[in-house]
Amino acid sequence: MKNVHLIKHPLAQARLATLRDKTTPHPEFRRALGQLGLHLLHEATAGLPTKQKRVRTPLGAAPTIVPTREILLVPILRAGQGLITLADQILPEARIGYLGIARNETTLQPEWYLEKLPPRLGRFEVFVVDPMLATAGSAIAAGKLLQKRGVKNLRFIHALAAPEGLRSLRRNFPEAPIYTAALDSHLNENGYIVPGLGDAGDRCFGC
Repeated sequence: MKNVHLIKHPLAQARLATLRDKTTPHPEFRRALGQLGLHLLHEATAGLPTKQKRVRTPLGAAPTIVPTREILLVPILRAGQGLITLADQILPEARIGYLGIARNETTLQPEWYLEKLPPRLGRFEVFVVDPMLATAGSAIAAGKLLQKRGVKNLRFIHALAAPEGLRSLRRNFPEAPIYTAALDSHLNENGYIVPGLGDAGDRCFGC
């Protein structure tokens, strides 16, 4: 599928194995989720547009390369926060916005409860971050809101995805790159990914 990047790095897959294991306690789950997030962010930022910048070292001037635009991470609360807990190790300059979207367990549709974003969103490379791409309802709602607020450069990062959600997200955002560590079998009757890893938010934060 166009612009879908499946991250098969052995260390990323090892962290995913930890996340899938139902015996993993929540402190270890939270650490593994943050570590997987680093792998996904590393891959998702590899194709960013860049510009040249000259800096002065202790011995003289040196040409360098830096991203052209500012970076904005937008985790979908609450589970998305777990995927960026270590992000400052490779993206200390990134800004972080927040979108609170809860899934209605009856309709399976997203419902908003928080929006905290910086102004002038068109100047950013924006990454929507959510561990589970299940029905894609939350990711689509987030993407559409961000575009309505002026975002022009949009990417999606997920720990794992269901085929149904991936197809739906691609239909709504045909050009936006999508990064995930796994494409699972299907959604069950409750809209959960099978085999998946359970409820990422509950397992990350212990409640």
